[in-house]
Amino acid sequence: MSDEVSTDPGLFFDRHVFVCTNERADGHPRGSCARKGSVELRSYMKTRAKELGLEGIRINAAGCLDRCELGPTVVIYPEGVWYSCKTKEDFEEVLVNHVQNGVRVPHLMLQPEDA
Repeated sequence: MSDEVSTDPGLFFDRHVFVCTNERADGHPRGSCARKGSVELRSYMKTRAKELGLEGIRINAAGCLDRCELGPTVVIYPEGVWYSCKTKEDFEEVLVNHVQNGVRVPHLMLQPEDA
Protein backbone atom coordinates (compact mmCIF):
# COMPACT_ATOMS: atom_id res chain seq x y z
CA MET A 1 0.00 0.00 0.00
CA SER A 2 1.39 3.41 -0.95
CA ASP A 3 1.82 6.21 1.57
CA GLU A 4 -0.83 8.30 -0.19
CA VAL A 5 -3.51 5.66 0.28
CA SER A 6 -2.56 4.82 3.86
CA THR A 7 -2.79 8.48 4.88
CA ASP A 8 -6.06 9.23 3.10
CA PRO A 9 -8.81 10.42 5.44
CA GLY A 10 -11.75 8.17 6.21
CA LEU A 11 -15.01 8.50 4.31
CA PHE A 12 -17.19 11.44 5.30
CA PHE A 13 -20.31 9.56 4.09
CA ASP A 14 -20.70 5.79 4.19
CA ARG A 15 -22.56 6.00 0.88
CA HIS A 16 -22.92 8.92 -1.47
CA VAL A 17 -25.79 8.67 -3.96
CA PHE A 18 -25.80 10.85 -7.07
CA VAL A 19 -29.04 11.16 -9.03
CA CYS A 20 -28.79 12.79 -12.44
CA THR A 21 -31.17 15.75 -12.64
CA ASN A 22 -29.81 17.18 -15.87
CA GLU A 23 -32.42 18.74 -18.15
CA ARG A 24 -32.25 19.13 -21.91
CA ALA A 25 -34.74 20.64 -24.33
CA ASP A 26 -37.78 18.62 -25.36
CA GLY A 27 -36.98 16.44 -28.31
CA HIS A 28 -33.24 16.25 -27.68
CA PRO A 29 -32.01 12.99 -29.27
CA ARG A 30 -30.38 11.77 -26.05
CA GLY A 31 -33.23 12.78 -23.78
CA SER A 32 -32.55 13.83 -20.22
CA CYS A 33 -33.04 12.39 -16.77
CA ALA A 34 -34.99 15.41 -15.52
CA ARG A 35 -37.55 15.00 -18.30
CA LYS A 36 -37.91 11.38 -17.16
CA GLY A 37 -38.86 12.43 -13.61
CA SER A 38 -35.50 12.30 -11.83
CA VAL A 39 -35.99 15.52 -9.86
CA GLU A 40 -39.14 14.20 -8.19
CA LEU A 41 -37.65 10.72 -7.78
CA ARG A 42 -34.53 12.14 -6.09
CA SER A 43 -36.75 14.08 -3.67
CA TYR A 44 -38.64 10.88 -2.95
CA MET A 45 -35.40 9.01 -2.23
CA LYS A 46 -34.18 11.78 0.07
CA THR A 47 -37.44 11.81 2.01
CA ARG A 48 -37.49 8.01 2.32
CA ALA A 49 -33.87 7.93 3.53
CA LYS A 50 -34.85 10.31 6.35
CA GLU A 51 -37.97 8.26 7.15
CA LEU A 52 -35.82 5.13 7.38
CA GLY A 53 -33.42 6.93 9.71
CA LEU A 54 -30.42 6.28 7.48
CA GLU A 55 -27.28 7.95 8.76
CA GLY A 56 -23.98 8.48 6.99
CA ILE A 57 -25.81 8.71 3.68
CA ARG A 58 -25.90 11.66 1.28
CA ILE A 59 -28.30 11.84 -1.67
CA ASN A 60 -27.30 14.55 -4.14
CA ALA A 61 -28.56 15.96 -7.39
CA ALA A 62 -25.96 15.61 -10.11
CA GLY A 63 -25.48 17.25 -13.45
CA CYS A 64 -25.27 15.07 -16.52
CA LEU A 65 -23.81 11.63 -15.78
CA ASP A 66 -23.59 10.97 -19.56
CA ARG A 67 -25.90 7.96 -19.64
CA CYS A 68 -28.96 9.94 -20.66
CA GLU A 69 -30.60 7.25 -22.79
CA LEU A 70 -30.70 4.90 -19.78
CA GLY A 71 -32.03 7.37 -17.25
CA PRO A 72 -32.88 8.37 -14.77
CA THR A 73 -29.42 7.27 -13.75
CA VAL A 74 -28.07 6.85 -10.23
CA VAL A 75 -24.52 6.10 -9.12
CA ILE A 76 -23.57 5.08 -5.59
CA TYR A 77 -20.13 5.60 -4.09
CA PRO A 78 -17.78 4.41 -2.76
CA GLU A 79 -18.78 1.28 -4.68
CA GLY A 80 -19.25 3.03 -8.04
CA VAL A 81 -22.37 1.00 -8.85
CA TRP A 82 -24.69 2.49 -11.48
CA TYR A 83 -28.44 2.00 -11.70
CA SER A 84 -31.26 2.88 -14.06
CA CYS A 85 -34.22 3.79 -11.85
CA LYS A 86 -37.41 4.75 -13.63
CA THR A 87 -40.03 4.53 -10.84
CA LYS A 88 -40.48 5.17 -7.13
CA GLU A 89 -40.41 1.41 -6.69
CA ASP A 90 -36.99 1.25 -8.37
CA PHE A 91 -35.66 4.02 -6.14
CA GLU A 92 -37.12 2.32 -3.07
CA GLU A 93 -35.52 -1.00 -4.01
CA VAL A 94 -32.09 0.59 -4.49
CA LEU A 95 -32.44 2.63 -1.29
CA VAL A 96 -33.43 -0.29 0.93
CA ASN A 97 -31.30 -3.01 -0.64
CA HIS A 98 -28.12 -1.23 -1.69
CA VAL A 99 -27.94 1.95 0.38
CA GLN A 100 -29.37 0.59 3.63
CA ASN A 101 -28.33 -3.07 3.47
CA GLY A 102 -25.34 -3.13 1.10
CA VAL A 103 -26.97 -5.63 -1.28
CA ARG A 104 -26.86 -4.93 -5.03
CA VAL A 105 -30.00 -4.83 -7.16
CA PRO A 106 -28.84 -6.68 -10.30
CA HIS A 107 -31.92 -6.17 -12.47
CA LEU A 108 -31.53 -2.35 -12.17
CA MET A 109 -27.72 -2.23 -12.45
CA LEU A 110 -26.01 -0.69 -15.45
CA GLN A 111 -22.87 -2.27 -16.85
CA PRO A 112 -20.00 -0.23 -18.32
CA GLU A 113 -20.90 -1.37 -21.84
CA ASP A 114 -24.57 -0.31 -21.53
CA ALA A 115 -25.32 2.66 -23.74
